[in-house]
Amino acid sequence: MSETLPSEPGEVTEATSIRRLAYSDLPAVISIERRSFPTPWSLAMFVLELSKPSGICLAATEGDELLGYLVCSRYDQVWHLMNVAVAPERRRTGVARSLIARLVEEGGGKLPFTLEVRVTNRPAIAMYERLGFRSAGVRPRYYQDNGEDALIMWLD
Repeated sequence: MSETLPSEPGEVTEATSIRRLAYSDLPAVISIERRSFPTPWSLAMFVLELSKPSGICLAATEGDELLGYLVCSRYDQVWHLMNVAVAPERRRTGVARSLIARLVEEGGGKLPFTLEVRVTNRPAIAMYERLGFRSAGVRPRYYQDNGEDALIMWLD
């Protein structure tokens, strides 16, 4: 998973809306992705995830501006939060928290959620913990760019 970029403290404004991510959002998604991660997802990876009927892909927008996005896939008995990112200039304003809250709502509460996050990404880990996620182990050398471990987190 691409680790979540924190968006706390602060609140999204009333002008911010959360909706389903669309193919037309992908140019802005790729822009945010490239500014957010050392090994960004390709356009093809986003197209694949958007094409899965069982997934939940969300966009946070303000007017025509994409503030952030979230990609979550369903695997049998679990939701896997695979990618969350917020535009660097909009971080720490509640965007990621709002995206995840909507994800949990849309997930229906019947299946748990899991994710991986870099062990050094303390702000993201703290945000996930505030949202109710709990640590459940480590995936050694999970990230290809530098061999960093990933913390596995779960929300039941």
